[in-house]
Amino acid sequence: MQLEDYFDFLAPNDIRIKGSRIGIESVLYEFIHRAQTPEEIDARFWSINLEQVYATILYYLHNKEAVHQYMTDWIEYSERMRKEQEDNPDPIVLRFRKLKAMYGDNAAAVVRERGLAAALAEPKEEYQIGESDQVPPR
Repeated sequence: MQLEDYFDFLAPNDIRIKGSRIGIESVLYEFIHRAQTPEEIDARFWSINLEQVYATILYYLHNKEAVHQYMTDWIEYSERMRKEQEDNPDPIVLRFRKLKAMYGDNAAAVVRERGLAAALAEPKEEYQIGESDQVPPR
């Protein structure tokens, strides 16, 4: 088996791990920028296995210059898209921001209890969060 057989080369800026929707950038970002071990990366991505993680790292090591440029382009694109989202937020994000302004940290509980549209339509009032309304930690 050739090393390239582990990947689907969909476009010059889109290399996926075969049999998954995970791009090599996801694995390599964890490895290069977050100093995660292959085993930690394997635990993070359930749709790939440890062999595929090692193959991705080996592909990087064999093609450092090209993959470095691939990663640089991906990071720059991600930063541009994040900035664009901040500058032009989706209408649902604007609605959630309005809820946050109205209800503070209790906004998630209000939405869960009343629904998004009803929570926005009601005037601002004190909302007491109950024990059953607690938002689970992420």
